[in-house]
Amino acid sequence: RPETPREKESAAPAPARPAAAPAAPAPSAAATFEERVRTRSSPLVRKIAQDNAVSIAEVEGTGIAGRVTKNDILSFIDNRKSAPKPETAPSRPAAVPAPGGAGAAVPRGDRDEIVPMSVMRRKIAERMVESRRTSAHVATVFSIDYTAVEKLRRENKAAFLEANGVKLTYMPFIFQALTSALKKFPELNASIDGEEIVYHRDIHLGMAVALDWGLIVPVIKNADEKSILGLARAANDLADRARSKKLKPEEVSGGTFTVTNPGVYGSLFGTPIIVQPQVAILGVGAIEKRPVVVEDAAGNDALAVRTMGYLALSFDHRLIDGAVADQFMAEIKTTLEAGSFSLA
Repeated sequence: RPETPREKESAAPAPARPAAAPAAPAPSAAATFEERVRTRSSPLVRKIAQDNAVSIAEVEGTGIAGRVTKNDILSFIDNRKSAPKPETAPSRPAAVPAPGGAGAAVPRGDRDEIVPMSVMRRKIAERMVESRRTSAHVATVFSIDYTAVEKLRRENKAAFLEANGVKLTYMPFIFQALTSALKKFPELNASIDGEEIVYHRDIHLGMAVALDWGLIVPVIKNADEKSILGLARAANDLADRARSKKLKPEEVSGGTFTVTNPGVYGSLFGTPIIVQPQVAILGVGAIEKRPVVVEDAAGNDALAVRTMGYLALSFDHRLIDGAVADQFMAEIKTTLEAGSFSLA
């Protein structure tokens, strides 16, 4: 007899059930802990790893509980770059770097002189690149009227030199105005350590000194506790011993804020690179007489010759906002233009 539709349905083979996927073996507690420890890191470290296609789990951490620090990830990347390449031919042609870009071949002619970088030059290069890679550099520039300071300096420099054996330059006045402002704006006298901010209670002022063979930054310790005379003596002493290679290691470390003075060579202003792990650096431009518009007591404008200069601040925008940086600079400007300094 013909099969009924129900009988046909029951006779058809049942569709095969999908095979159950084998259960993934549960990771051991030790492996889970290992993974957690090896991948613990700050957002900065994770960003560097991502930008350089590095798995943090590959990096040997030297921080607490195996935490991967910034130095760990940078060393790993540098070592990877300097590792010898395999002799086997690459599977595809290497990309040709763009002319003038990073890694571009440097043309060398028969008349070119080729010398290796000095140890100091290499260290300076490494630190400058590291600072640019670490800090979010922003700059602000203020025009300063030094006329009151110049008057005070001119009237006292001969007696000051005779009594103390030290020249009275503009720098001690700038140092004192700066340290006073740092007390009011502690964000500028700070450092960033991972996801923590370290506010330094002591003000150790670094001062960049140009040498024939490079650049060095000796430090005036506890600069805020020194008088104009104390600052002048400390600055001259450190600069002289820097040029004669007589500085001690502790005298070129521990700075919390740095000042550089390219103005001595005539530069109007520059935007210096921050000295790590600091968060700001002040550049002093040339101080010279210029015609400026001034206003008399009656509110009338007139041209006058004033002793003027620029101060430029490079600051780390990760910690310091533009408003704070400008308020800090305005404080320095007010102090210098008032010219109310004691030379005792």
